[in-house]
Amino acid sequence: MKMPEGFLWGGATAANQCEGAFNEDGRGLSTVDVIPFGPDRMPVSRGQRIMLDCEEGYQYPAHTAIDMYHHYKEDIALFAEMGFKCYRFSMAWTRILPNGDDDVPNEAGLKFYEDLIDECLKYGIEPLVTICHFDTPIALIKKYGGWKDRRMIDAFLKYCTVIFTRFKGKVKYWLTFNEINMLLHMPFMGAGLYFTEGEDAESIKYNAAHYEIVASAKAVKLAHELMPGSMVGCMLAAGQYNPWSCNPVDVFAAMEADKDNYFFIDAQARGAYPVWAWKRMERAGVKLDCTPEDLAVMKEGAVDFISFSYYCSRCMSGVPEIVEKHKKPGNAAISSLKNPYLEASEWGWQIDPLGLRVTMNTLYDRYQKPLFIVENGMGAADTVEEDGSIHDPYRVAYMRSHIEAMLAAVNEDGIPLLGYTMWGPIDIVSASTGEMRKRYGFIYVDKQNDGTGTMKRMKKDSFYWYQKVIATNGEDLA
Repeated sequence: MKMPEGFLWGGATAANQCEGAFNEDGRGLSTVDVIPFGPDRMPVSRGQRIMLDCEEGYQYPAHTAIDMYHHYKEDIALFAEMGFKCYRFSMAWTRILPNGDDDVPNEAGLKFYEDLIDECLKYGIEPLVTICHFDTPIALIKKYGGWKDRRMIDAFLKYCTVIFTRFKGKVKYWLTFNEINMLLHMPFMGAGLYFTEGEDAESIKYNAAHYEIVASAKAVKLAHELMPGSMVGCMLAAGQYNPWSCNPVDVFAAMEADKDNYFFIDAQARGAYPVWAWKRMERAGVKLDCTPEDLAVMKEGAVDFISFSYYCSRCMSGVPEIVEKHKKPGNAAISSLKNPYLEASEWGWQIDPLGLRVTMNTLYDRYQKPLFIVENGMGAADTVEEDGSIHDPYRVAYMRSHIEAMLAAVNEDGIPLLGYTMWGPIDIVSASTGEMRKRYGFIYVDKQNDGTGTMKRMKKDSFYWYQKVIATNGEDLA
C-alpha cells in the first residue's frame, strides 16, 4: 500500500518550541515564554499559578529553544534532504504584533517568516501555517484577561489580516488555533486564561472557547476573501476514549469524555453547536455570551478540512473505584486511565497505532471533510554514540506502526487524507514538560535540559528511514 499522488509528507513544529530569540527584533512576550520548566510548569499552564512575566529563579526553555530563528536555513535544508513535501510551522503572534493589537506590524517579524516561507518554496516544500499555537500575547492578557474578553476576536482578526495580506499567494494551507480543545485542560497555555478566587472557571473557559470559535470562523471567511483558493482547517488534540470494559456505564463515560473534544470541532466544522453542548453548558450553569451574529458567522465560516494531532488513545470508566485505582498521574494534560492492553512510552503515553485508524474513521464519519494528520510522534531519550551515530529503533517502530494504520485507513477504509506532518522532525522543547530530554526528532539537537549544548544538528537512524518512506510514498516501511 502507498499514499495517493500529491500526498503531503512532512513534519511539524511550533514557534514557541523551536525558534528561541524570544526578545529579539522587536518580539513581544507570549504565554509560553513565561511558562517555566519544573514543578510549576503545569500549575502555570492550567492557570492555577499566575505568572505573567519571567520571574527570577526559574528556567524558561522557550527563550532559546533550539534557536531555529538563526538556524532555519540549515534546518529546512535537512527537511528537504528527507524529501519533505510539506512543513507545518506556526507564526508567533508577538513577533508580528508585539502587543497583540498594534496598529503597525513589526516588519522584522514579517520579514523572518517571509524568508522562512521562501526557503521552503525554494525546495518545493508546501508551507502549512498555524496562526496561533499556544502563544497568546502577554500584553493582551494584561489588557483583557486573554480570551476571557470578546475584544480578543478583533485583535486576532487584525493579526490575520496582516499575515493573509503579506503571504497571499505563498501559503495555501492554514490552521486557526492549535489543539483548540486544550483550552479546557491547560487554559493558560491554550488561551491565556488564569483564575482568581471566586471566579467561575467553567463559565470563563466555555466563553473563551466561544470567542475563539467565532474568531476562527471570521478568519476562515477573511482567508477566502483575501486569498481565493486557500484552505483553512481547525486543529484538534485527538485520540478516542476507549471504554474500560463493555459495561455500558464505561461505554457512556468514554462517549462523554470524547465530547470535550468534539465540542470545538463540531462548531468549527458544522458551523453550529450540537444540542448536547447547549445542554451540557446549561447543566454547568454556563451563560454563554453568544449573539445571533455569532451564530451566523459560525455558519458562514465553517472550516475546509479537519486537522488533528494523534499520539495515543485514552481510556475511561464510569465506575469511581476503577477511575481512582487506574488513573494516570495527575500531571497528565488530559485525564485517562491506564489501558492494560497497551504498552507506554517512558513518559507514560500509551502506544496505540490502531487507535489512529479508529480516530480517522470517527472524524471522517462525523464531519465528511478531508482530514490532515498534523502531529504524530513519540518522545524518547536518545543516546549519542562515540562515533556520533544515534540509533532510535523505538522511534522507527512507533512511526512504522502508525503509518501502517494511516495507510489502511486511506486505502482500505477510503478516508480522504491531505497529508501527514509528524511531530516534530527535529528535537524541540516539549510543550507538556519543558524538557529537551524528551526528544521527538529525526534530527538530534545538542541542547540539554539545563540549557547547555552546542545546538549542533545530527541525523538519527530514523532520518534515513523517513527519507525512504517519503521517496516510496509510504510503500517501503522496512
